[in-house]
Amino acid sequence: MKNDLLEETGHPKSRWESVLEVLLVSTKLGLTSFGGPIAHLGYFHNEYIRRRKWMDENSYADLVALCQFLPGPASSQVGIGIGIMRAGLWGGIAAWIGFTLPSVLALLLFAFTLQGVDSGSTSWIHGLKLVAVAVVAHAVWGMGQKLAPDRSRVTIAIMAATITLLWQSAWSQVTVMLLAGIAGLLLFRHHKVPDLPELRVPISRALAIACWIVFFGLLLMLPFLRESTGFSLLALYDSFYRAGSLVFGGGHVVLPLLEREVIPTGSVTQEAFLTGYGATQAVPGPLFTFAAYLGAMIAGGSGAIVATIAIFLPAFLLVIGALPFWDSLRRNAKIQGMLVGVNAAVVGILLAALYDPIWTSRILAPLDFAVATILFIMLEHWKLPPWLVVLTGALCGLLLS
Repeated sequence: MKNDLLEETGHPKSRWESVLEVLLVSTKLGLTSFGGPIAHLGYFHNEYIRRRKWMDENSYADLVALCQFLPGPASSQVGIGIGIMRAGLWGGIAAWIGFTLPSVLALLLFAFTLQGVDSGSTSWIHGLKLVAVAVVAHAVWGMGQKLAPDRSRVTIAIMAATITLLWQSAWSQVTVMLLAGIAGLLLFRHHKVPDLPELRVPISRALAIACWIVFFGLLLMLPFLRESTGFSLLALYDSFYRAGSLVFGGGHVVLPLLEREVIPTGSVTQEAFLTGYGATQAVPGPLFTFAAYLGAMIAGGSGAIVATIAIFLPAFLLVIGALPFWDSLRRNAKIQGMLVGVNAAVVGILLAALYDPIWTSRILAPLDFAVATILFIMLEHWKLPPWLVVLTGALCGLLLS
């Protein structure tokens, strides 16, 4: 009976086996997830939800909506949240390490060996950009069928996409989510609350509250400690912690924040900054790993470690602080009505991102469209693994050149 239950649920026998499982799966995603934060959500959906069924569709959509509201790297926060719910706090850490470490190492390798190379002219990178088109289209198609199945929710999704495209700022996405939540409350406040499976978050509310205190405490105290001590690594930590705490709207939005921190001080030259950003576009994983490159340019290996931990720590603190309260909130009828609207808006935001910047910067010729369509079919209809689609895209990029 025990073995039958294990086979049915797919859960390992012990917590540490769960942690190892999370580490292995997230590492595979860290090695193959090209295309930026919106594409990452598509990779997560395909691997964690469709293939492994670690969460149901509604719970995944609710987690995405929660992380869209929180400042920080939304895709990394979603991965951390899934890891926590799968294997506890260590599972969240394992999910972050697996998803982040490959891109950190690859980005450092780019930083030391490919400085001055125009990554945008490399043909195989163009193939990876076409993979991102297919991945995001796959995510929009799959999530749209489930989260925007009727006229009202399709309307919310289209309005969200329109506003996102016409008003491009750091606050547009948060505003769209708030407006969608209000629309959902008005339209679906009597909507029957679905029979949601319980999100068994193995974190106490006391720990969650402590994380909120630490988050705001560091945000307020680090600038004073920086000025009073003059310690260079503490100043580095303060700059990157603040950037990770205050950014809304995804990884690309953190770039101007980082630029204001490192360029005026002369820590990194404009040319080196842009070279690192080009390398960031070429590696899989979260865009926040750009911090590792900048930290290495400023203070070598120790700088890379400090900058990487500093920029991602707010994401950890916010997710841990929110998850223990999230399950009870999402079961409330009014909250659930708001989530119906927010989830539809998530589809719209994905749709907007599919067009700009993904489609407009990647589909440059009819042959690009043809390759992206084939890659989409490989994901949606042939059900091929993402790593094979990534490899196919890279090879197509070489052939197109």
